[in-house]
Amino acid sequence: MSPAPHGVHSEVGRLHKVLVCRPGLGHERLTPTNSGDLLFDDVLWVESAQRDHQAFVDDLRSQGVEVLELHELLAETLAVPGARPWLLDRKITANDVGLGLLDDTRAFLDSLDDATLTEYLIGGLAARDLPEEFRSAHLALVRDEQGMTEYLMPPLPNTLYTRDTTCWIYGGVTLNPLFWPARHDETLLMKAVYEFHPDFTGSTVWWGDPEQDWGLATLEGGDVMPIGNGAVLIGMSERTSRQAITQVATRLFEAGAATRVVVAGMPKLRAAMHLDTVFTFADRDVVTYYPDIVDGIKTVSLRPADRGGFEVTAERGRHFIDVVAESLGLDKLRAVEPGGGWYAGERQQWDSGNNAVAVEPGVVYTYDRNTYTNELLRQAGVEVIEIRGAELGRGRGGGHCMTCPISRDPVDY
Repeated sequence: MSPAPHGVHSEVGRLHKVLVCRPGLGHERLTPTNSGDLLFDDVLWVESAQRDHQAFVDDLRSQGVEVLELHELLAETLAVPGARPWLLDRKITANDVGLGLLDDTRAFLDSLDDATLTEYLIGGLAARDLPEEFRSAHLALVRDEQGMTEYLMPPLPNTLYTRDTTCWIYGGVTLNPLFWPARHDETLLMKAVYEFHPDFTGSTVWWGDPEQDWGLATLEGGDVMPIGNGAVLIGMSERTSRQAITQVATRLFEAGAATRVVVAGMPKLRAAMHLDTVFTFADRDVVTYYPDIVDGIKTVSLRPADRGGFEVTAERGRHFIDVVAESLGLDKLRAVEPGGGWYAGERQQWDSGNNAVAVEPGVVYTYDRNTYTNELLRQAGVEVIEIRGAELGRGRGGGHCMTCPISRDPVDY
């Protein structure tokens, strides 16, 4: 069989290909001192997280999904002539590494094989990692004592959540300018993949480029859902701005790739950082949602204007879920709240209980700890496959966050 073409045409259609990133060196570098700066609420037991993540990947593959792992994909990319110097020219600069350390750092990285270099590109390179033969007197300026660690390349532990960095919207992909500085370098790694890896060169890029300054225009894939019927949901959240949403919508409309963008105006909260932390699809007509946030969403629809640009419709007096149903041509959606009462509901939302990812209509992965929500999904006719979530969820992301779909079928409505 020929491989499925790249493109994501729904949230629940048959999933053919997906990108994940295993826990690794970046998570070993998490400490109580730096975890907050790296956007984690706690340090991980890395070995346990790796086992749980591998079990998730193995189960996806047993479902017939082609799973790409970022370390492996990036190592394959670096093996392509021109890719390694292209990426290191952009990573090892005076602004990032500092004058006096450029040559030694570059020489060390150039001495590594592709797989080892990938570990450092994702996991980070501390000044103390440089072997003796690559250590110059300039290291005296580096502060690596009294609980401080200076990085020549910062660790990127949030690559675990591949959903955010790029997102396929129908037949093209966005290279997202991420909100927090701790994540900015992730998109450059993905640009290297799309520039050089033979499976991805020539892909249609709707919007975004990590080598440009996007100012206040930030976009993260956890806010983006191409749900089908020409509609795209985008959360206007803590991390995705109206400046980015309007640019993406315009590009999609110009290309005829979408006919409507439904904007979900959300509060700027850590607990509800993306739309997919409070709302995801579990079947063609089943969603799971957290009412404390979703009931208050301010919904706005963007549609292409006759003379270019877009028209804006404020969906006043209409619940977000009702607008989503209407955009799919449905009378209503069956909506599953967290179970167990108010306290359990808040705990389950925090533990990614509303962050389900589907492999086909009515078959989803969720964390095992969200027992009440999982049972209610089953009562709604959804098959729930559980992921061990004790360690993987410490960065506030579940199955939806840990997967970046690359090829997914449309769904008939």
